[in-house]
Amino acid sequence: MNTSGPAHRGLRLVPFRGLRYVPERVGSLAAVTSPPYDVVVRPDGLHHLESADPHNIVRLILPQADTAAARNKQAAETLDHWLAEGILAPDPTPALYVYEQRNAEILQRGIVGALALSSPDEGVVLPHEDVMAHVVEDRADLMRSTAAHLEPLLLTYRGNGDASGAAGVVERTVDRPPLLATTTEDGFRHRLWAVTDPADRAEIVTDLARHQALIADGHHRWATYLRLQREHTTPGPWDFGLVLLVDTARYPLRVRAIHRLLHRLPVADALAALTGLFRVRDVEGPLPHALDVLAGAAAEGNAFLLAGDGGFHLVDRPDPALLRRTVPADRPAAWRSLDATVLHAALLDHVWRIPDAPEHIGYIHDTAAAVEQAERRVGTAVLMHPVREDVVRDLARQGVTMPRKSTSFGPKPASGLVLRSLTLDD
Repeated sequence: MNTSGPAHRGLRLVPFRGLRYVPERVGSLAAVTSPPYDVVVRPDGLHHLESADPHNIVRLILPQADTAAARNKQAAETLDHWLAEGILAPDPTPALYVYEQRNAEILQRGIVGALALSSPDEGVVLPHEDVMAHVVEDRADLMRSTAAHLEPLLLTYRGNGDASGAAGVVERTVDRPPLLATTTEDGFRHRLWAVTDPADRAEIVTDLARHQALIADGHHRWATYLRLQREHTTPGPWDFGLVLLVDTARYPLRVRAIHRLLHRLPVADALAALTGLFRVRDVEGPLPHALDVLAGAAAEGNAFLLAGDGGFHLVDRPDPALLRRTVPADRPAAWRSLDATVLHAALLDHVWRIPDAPEHIGYIHDTAAAVEQAERRVGTAVLMHPVREDVVRDLARQGVTMPRKSTSFGPKPASGLVLRSLTLDD
């Protein structure tokens, strides 16, 4: 990797030699892919992916062993074995990659590359959520052990809306035959192209240098990139991180909520503690109808849907005195009124008194899975309504981070289509 060049105030994306599965050595490309590590619903989803193909990428991004050290050692050995056996192989020349995801409702296209890392105060890459230290430590240990970026972050930027610059290269590229094409079991068709022409790459670089990006998905991995960069004192591959950049002026992302699973709080106890502090109403199912009711209430103020006892309970209209007492006043009004802010500051910290630790709170993207797990564990699922993208971006530009796991942007890139070895880029 050529890490030299002038300093950029905007995005600096460079090519890399992508590691990709060799189709002839695996059952199918679809069978070796996975959602991002933090979207896999464990243990059911993990076991399903492991059984789909012995070489599924989940064996690298979520290795299974008794200790953290053993898990990371296993991932590194598995990666080395797959490279030695020709299961994974590097592309012959460095490239940027155009990546397309499509189903009956959504078309998303973006560019995969190695992005020059920048600190938050530079304003080039904008985080919008806080991170959990133990997750960053976990991802850092895995990256150190494998010396690889196993799945790209999802970043967004806003172009001009027309097919010029980087967008023009993307639109021209998708007219060519792809490097790979596969359809995963969620109905998404994935296609990947390599961009190796120097003129095309220069057009992308010039355009992106004028933009800043918002982290849509992958805050913990971005924090991990920055942490590992600080550990390396000389310039090199650790100064760059694997990302997918999507121009939301052309391909708007879908924004969904991330739900909370309170492992040790039964629904009856959760509701009893809300007396006099929130309005509580039972809501008829099925789940889609209950979510519609939640959406209507969320349009008027803070609202949550509790589940786990076979029914649904709408919680809204918080007591203003409770909010004044519990929500920090030193943040913008848009932050103070976020559902996630009220949930964590008022409900979790003060009403239910639940520590934000993995043994107490799980974060689940899939709504039905959150409800099912709450019912199975006799816990409480707190279902959230999604935040608008413009609210997220405005807060990020102010340097204000949202409570962690506040949003889920998508569609997320499938893990396993292209990896980055830091050894190859050294």
